[in-house]
Amino acid sequence: MSLKKITKYDLVESIYQNTKCEKRVVQQVIEGFLEEVKKSLESGSTIELRGFGTFEPRLRKGRISARNPKTGEKLSVDPHYVAAFRSGQELKKALWDLQNQSVEK
Repeated sequence: MSLKKITKYDLVESIYQNTKCEKRVVQQVIEGFLEEVKKSLESGSTIELRGFGTFEPRLRKGRISARNPKTGEKLSVDPHYVAAFRSGQELKKALWDLQNQSVEK
């Protein structure tokens, strides 16, 4: 099964086609949504979208001896936060069904 990469432009096009809202408005809504997710995560909040999933900031432990894979240089990494996503039940089920469909083909 070949997976296609979907870009922000593709999302705008798809929503525009399905809703017939102005493309400019769809783009503003998507940009606004992404900006709100970013701001919420920066402030340490968790974003829960029922049925879809949850975005949350997670603390990654630092490491004393890490290595830059490109240069081989040894360095240390301080503890830092990363964005994490946990899928909701409906999304999990949809992906499970997708897997079952690709196995049957």
